[in-house]
This record gives sequence, structure tokens and C-alpha cells, in this order.
Amino acid sequence: MGVDKKILVIPGDGIGQEVTAWGQKVLETIAVNYKHNFVFEEGIMGHVAIEATGTPLPDETLEKARKSDAILFGAIGHAKYDNDPTLKVRPEQGLLKIRKELGLYANLRPIKLFDELLEASSIKPEILRGADILFFRELTGDVYFGEKKRSEDRNTASDLMIYHRYEVERIARKAYEAARSRRKKLCSVDKANVLESSRLWREVVQELAKEYSDVETEHMFIDNAAMQLVKDPKRFDVVLTANLFGDILTDEASQIAGSMGMLASASVGDSTGFYEPIHGSAHDIAGKGIANPLASILSAALMLDISFGLKNESLRVIKAVEATLKQGYRTMDIANKHTENHYVMGTDAMGAKVLENLN
Repeated sequence: MGVDKKILVIPGDGIGQEVTAWGQKVLETIAVNYKHNFVFEEGIMGHVAIEATGTPLPDETLEKARKSDAILFGAIGHAKYDNDPTLKVRPEQGLLKIRKELGLYANLRPIKLFDELLEASSIKPEILRGADILFFRELTGDVYFGEKKRSEDRNTASDLMIYHRYEVERIARKAYEAARSRRKKLCSVDKANVLESSRLWREVVQELAKEYSDVETEHMFIDNAAMQLVKDPKRFDVVLTANLFGDILTDEASQIAGSMGMLASASVGDSTGFYEPIHGSAHDIAGKGIANPLASILSAALMLDISFGLKNESLRVIKAVEATLKQGYRTMDIANKHTENHYVMGTDAMGAKVLENLN
């Protein structure tokens, strides 16, 4: 029996607008094939929203988000903000606000390598083969949300790295529950030898570990974790970490998958889920039709699984992506110049191939 779901699509800026169209088309195809009723609305956020309304997250978009079962998001950002850090209104403020307003405290980033892309990574295939990591990055605390100060003479600045016990506990529970359904291994990453907030983090995880005695718990400092991630990625199963550390580690882990263009993510709390590629707006290639749509398509697969509980449909999307790669189709970011039988194509052609394999 089909399900009824309301999905808000926020394409955002740059290539977000190009790739999100294909995530939506995949969801529309799944709805038809499996007799679900997905109703789509669109909202604006980021630079396009600032240009249109003066704010990076208009009230109208936020209201639509609250009424949705899930959100498919593209990317935000524009070169003008990178070049002028003094601008007070910035696209990223919209993303931080929607996370806070919707209580999206857990960011899930699966790092799973398709065998067909072993050669696309800068890491040796023998080190990569079989890597399958699920990151749980805390999303609404840490230095991103702590108090920020600048001295009157503008020569001294500080950012408060702050965590409360409940913030650590709620994401740790989600990570432990996920580990139970995987290889039953959890690595908690912190900097407890230096940071007081990390010491609290480790204390809370150690306490919870007693409740999840069936899961093997390991604690690792962030600097060591960054090294081990490229040295021996197969050692990791579920990785639990704070906002700042998670931001850095998951971008590093994109090299395991061959490209940021392959990585999906889910931001969840206790209600509406928020699904997006981990890549940015990439204005240097926006409008050229060469962006990789697969991360947006895989984000749609995550939505089907996590927010809607449609595991078979989610797996069907992943299999369609896998089939497309096996047929040799590539976008520029994952193409291997030294491999024969590769067909390099643009955003729309790649998205269309996935749809062909989905039907």
C-alpha cells in the first residue's frame, strides 16, 4: 500500500539547482513505480533568498519546512561572500537557522565506496576496497553555535566551543542504535586530552557504552582519527563526533568515495528530516551542466529509507546508481582517464541514465 508524503525541495544556490532537480525526478519515479503519493513544494534559501527577500531563510520557507515530512536540499553559497567576510547577512546563516529551528541535531553521512569507483580515489584500491563507514556528526552545538566575540580594536577574536550533556547523549544514542544494526563497532572521536568540552563528550559516551555492551566502543583523538581514516578506513564502522570535527572528517572521507559528488547526507532530529549532498554550491562550474547529480540522487535514497521507512525503494535507487556506474557512465569528477569504456557525460545525461536503470 502506498504512502502519502509531503516533500519540500530547496534547490539553493549554484549547482544545487542543477543536481536537486534529479533527486526530485528520482523520487517522482519511485512514487509512480511503487504507487506512493509524494506532493512536492519548493522553497528558497541562501544567496537566492537574500537577493529576493534580504534574508537567507525566509519565514515562508521555514513554515513550509515545518509542514513537510522531509526536505530535499541542494547547496548554498556564492563567491561574493567568500571574497568579503565582513558581510553581515550570509547564505550559511539560513542553513544554521533551519537546523536549529527544526531540531536537526544529528548529521548522518554514509561513506560507502562503489567498487566501480576504486580508481577514482587518490587512495590505493587495496586500502579502500570494502570500506563502509557511517558518520554521526552532532549538528546544533559546538563552536558553530557558541558565543562569538571580537575585541573593540578588532585584533582579538574568540568562538565558544560548548556542549551540554543532553546534546551529546541524544546523538550518541542514535549512533549506538545504528551500530547495533551494522558491525557493532563505534568509534567516538574527540580531543579530550586538551578540550574540556571533549572531556564531557567522552564521559557521556563512556556512560552510555555500558547500556550498549553489545557494541564495541573505541575512543580516538581527532588528529589520530584523521590519519587512520586514510591509512586504514576499513577499521571504522560507526564514527560519532562533534560538529567541527565531523565537518572536517567527513570532507576528508569524501576521498574514500572518490568525490564529494558521490556523498549524500541526512540531518535528522525527532521530526522532519533534511537531505542534501555534502558538496557546496561550486559556482566555478555552476551553469555548465557538468555537476555530478549522484549525491543528490543518493540523498533521495536516504530520505526514502530514514524518513519514510521505504527500505526496498531506497535500495532500488542505490542499485540504479550502481548499475549506471557499472555501465561505465561518469561525470567529470569521477572519470578515470586511464580506463577504457568510460563515457563522460554531463549532469542531465547522467541523471537520465539513472532514471533508465530505475525503470
